[in-house]
Amino acid sequence: MLACTLPRDDWTHEAHLAACCYLLSARPDVDVDTEIGGIIRRFNESVGGINDDHGGYHETITRAYVAGVRLYLAEVPEADLLARVNGLLASPMGRRDWPLRFYSRERLFSVPARRGFVEPDLAPLP
Repeated sequence: MLACTLPRDDWTHEAHLAACCYLLSARPDVDVDTEIGGIIRRFNESVGGINDDHGGYHETITRAYVAGVRLYLAEVPEADLLARVNGLLASPMGRRDWPLRFYSRERLFSVPARRGFVEPDLAPLP
């Protein structure tokens, strides 16, 4: 993903989470909070994707999962990267619907939530 060489079809939900886990675990040189949006947008564009109001990068979903991955990583500080990624994917934080514990569908899938971070309307993020 960082090198923009991952095939578009391999940029799955699981790949998003694995990349986030890798960045938070093994790349202290990357400031995930400030750089993740640009990294994902650049990758999307490198494989012909468009980042607009209807597709591509989604700020609020990304921020929710960054919080979830951090929460998960705090629970398994000694595991190696492969174990962390596999554990994350099997955890509640790795589920596709995890952000919906905090957001209504209407709020999460709104254009403002795609463009920028919006606060949850059901429960606070961890």
